[in-house]
Amino acid sequence: MKIYQVSTLQALMLGYFRSVINVSELLKHGDIGLGTFTDVDGEMIVLDGSCYRATETGDVVPAEPDRGVPFSTICTMDETTPMKFDSMNSVEDLKASLNNLIDSQFGLNSMHMARIDGEFEVIDARSESGYESVHVDLKTVLGRTQKAFKFENIKGTLVCVYFPDYMDGINAPGWHLHFISEDRKHGGHLFELVMKSGKGHISKINSIELKLPDEPVFDTFALKKASKEIIKAVEQGNGK
Repeated sequence: MKIYQVSTLQALMLGYFRSVINVSELLKHGDIGLGTFTDVDGEMIVLDGSCYRATETGDVVPAEPDRGVPFSTICTMDETTPMKFDSMNSVEDLKASLNNLIDSQFGLNSMHMARIDGEFEVIDARSESGYESVHVDLKTVLGRTQKAFKFENIKGTLVCVYFPDYMDGINAPGWHLHFISEDRKHGGHLFELVMKSGKGHISKINSIELKLPDEPVFDTFALKKASKEIIKAVEQGNGK
């Protein structure tokens, strides 16, 4: 199995928000994944072969085929292992459970894609509106555009991507989760949750295809600058 990734997290963190490919091209490379759109205009959820955009209000709309993609991670889960979860009181509890699962299968140094369909007491999430800029870092942009919201007593799906620590910079080490509701009307980047129950599948992935931007401006970004601390702050919602 192979993950297809558009650009790198370091590039996104440092402000490369320009389109690398469009949604229709992205969907040729998988049917589940996550990412964002040109100018960081919303959070991306790819599920069952469809691409959705969570807006700054937490409402979800289908992403247009020609909408640009500066960063995304996507795959097709051909070989999977089933999972089942009882109640989880926090996203850290869920991540720990996922880590225990991949550790038991000797997978901590591999990439993983997971899908969890569940019932949730609380979903605490975020999204953002677009911000056209050049060399303005993601932490600064999210500080201006990010909006947080909560959903209560809701059914939906978590799309979960795991990258090992040594791939830090290509993507975020550890787990990155996006949520979309069962009716495909609400969603965003997940901060926190209380899960009543859930079940799903996970795939271990040992190959990656990396699509880098073609345009010369990409080479004006010094891609070693974004620190682990800044990446963690943005991931956990402390980017403001």
